[in-house]
Amino acid sequence: MSRAAPQTELTFVRTQPESDGVDLTDHRSTLSWRAQLAVPLAALVALAIHLLFSKRAPAVETHSYKLLIYEIVGVSIVLAIAQRFWVPLRFWMHHMCPIFTAAMLFLAVWDVVTLGFQLLPLPYFPGPAAVLRSLISDRALLLDSTWHSLALLLSGYTVGVLVGLISGICIGWSAPVRYWGMPLLKVVGPIPATAWIPLAMVVSPSAFVCAAGLIALAVWFPVTMLTASGISNTRASYLDVARTLGAGRTYLISRVAIPAAVPNIFIGLFMGLGASFLTLVVAESVGVKSGLGWYVSWAQGWAEYGKVYAALIIMAAFFSTVMTLLFKVRDHVLVWQKGMIKW
Repeated sequence: MSRAAPQTELTFVRTQPESDGVDLTDHRSTLSWRAQLAVPLAALVALAIHLLFSKRAPAVETHSYKLLIYEIVGVSIVLAIAQRFWVPLRFWMHHMCPIFTAAMLFLAVWDVVTLGFQLLPLPYFPGPAAVLRSLISDRALLLDSTWHSLALLLSGYTVGVLVGLISGICIGWSAPVRYWGMPLLKVVGPIPATAWIPLAMVVSPSAFVCAAGLIALAVWFPVTMLTASGISNTRASYLDVARTLGAGRTYLISRVAIPAAVPNIFIGLFMGLGASFLTLVVAESVGVKSGLGWYVSWAQGWAEYGKVYAALIIMAAFFSTVMTLLFKVRDHVLVWQKGMIKW
């Protein structure tokens, strides 16, 4: 008598993909009422705390700040209604609502610490209303300073990247160049670019050239080191196959070694960009007569610390935007590594 073979049931579970860390398992459900009201309620709390202590601040400062809070409340309510009909907006709000809520509560705490109980001394720590008023009143000068900082940053960064790529390729590919270039890289590279300011101010024809040269020097070292490392660590099998097919030196460098070193090159570009931000602020505060670094030094000299914090906010937005653009370029070039490092 034959025995029936046991049957095995297979169950297939269909899962939804994830998008930027947001769970998309139920794309039809809207946000809960708590999540929808979190941002406007936090903004109203910040407004109530500000109104409680606003008698200690000038009326001009409080007017601009109150208008901003009202706008945040109105926009958050409109978005809460719109997300019911627009699925991408719902995902974005699900991801960003906690951050915006925390930002509103931070403004409330900032008001309590500075304007309310004055736990931090004035004028070094103004309230959020004073910083907002400085942003509005000095918007023309801040815009001009941002433009000059962008021009200076792009000039120095471009020169540093070009020189770093050329020197890195030469050091990574050629043994004689590596023999003479590595000692120079080991001696000059670790010295901070800002340490060369006294010498650069003497030999440079202008303050702009001095600052751009310092930024280029700060970018040159990491780009050179990472490019040389990527070129020298190219797999020998890639080069042997290309040589077997008749490739010359130029083809080996441009079509084999450099593409293999692109991930390392981008790491050097990111490291150089971070060093360029630091050098930009220091160089502008020393000799350049325009830019965000100059604006911070100028405002500090007049004890206008509201303007100092306004410039710091512009710097944060400016540097974050530049870094985001570089990440976009990296994701476009290194498609197979897209999403591995998020910004």
